[in-house]
Amino acid sequence: MPSWTWAAASRRGTSHERLGEKRQDAFRTLFVAASDTVVLVACDGAGSAARGGAGSAIAARVLSRCARDVLAEGRWPSDDDVWDWIDLARDRIAAAARRRELVPRDFATTVVMMISNGSDTLVVHVGDGAAVVRDAATGAWRAVSWPAQGEYASTTFFLTDDGGPQVRIAREAVAVDRLAAFTDGIERLALDFAAERAHAPFFSGMSKPVAAAEVSGWNLPLSTKLGDYLSSPAVNARTDDDKTLILACLR
Repeated sequence: MPSWTWAAASRRGTSHERLGEKRQDAFRTLFVAASDTVVLVACDGAGSAARGGAGSAIAARVLSRCARDVLAEGRWPSDDDVWDWIDLARDRIAAAARRRELVPRDFATTVVMMISNGSDTLVVHVGDGAAVVRDAATGAWRAVSWPAQGEYASTTFFLTDDGGPQVRIAREAVAVDRLAAFTDGIERLALDFAAERAHAPFFSGMSKPVAAAEVSGWNLPLSTKLGDYLSSPAVNARTDDDKTLILACLR
């Protein structure tokens, strides 16, 4: 029977390191055996937010658990389910803000969430970062959801935005065998902005050892190697932001 295997890592950007700040990205991964479905969530706390890292951690935790609960019921998530998850995540962030005498925007975070059983894929996206899949039939990589830019350069949208978040929900009914979810720290490595498409050589090279590994579930050794790559001088020379990448393969 086909099974999902994945590697995931998140590393602090050099800009935060220089200032003695904590990493503000967070991620969650899980597998729901009842539906042979993998859930990937990568969140990026806003650098301008006082508690962006806490916001990203709350969002990743709440959204992954909500998805797990719906899938465990044997249901594929509806749009109403997704909006319930978003509302709950916003409520949890608002509660955390009240306890600290802060406001939700102090916990601002983006969201990239992917749910797939290989035949159907659901993407929930707020802000920048991106979700990429590989077509199982053709081997072609493509971005299912592209980074969203705000009104001004170098700005984006957040889960905590006043008046409700700019949530994009994408559904794919095409067979896929590899997934990638990542925050904006590696956009310039992973995406071809001139052509507005996924940079296939990057994803092919990065996912190849994951697909070849004889491990189901979270591959810890490869995740460690992925983390080493994300914090390498070659990557840090191109971005000083936090970096999170999740690579999942259906074998």
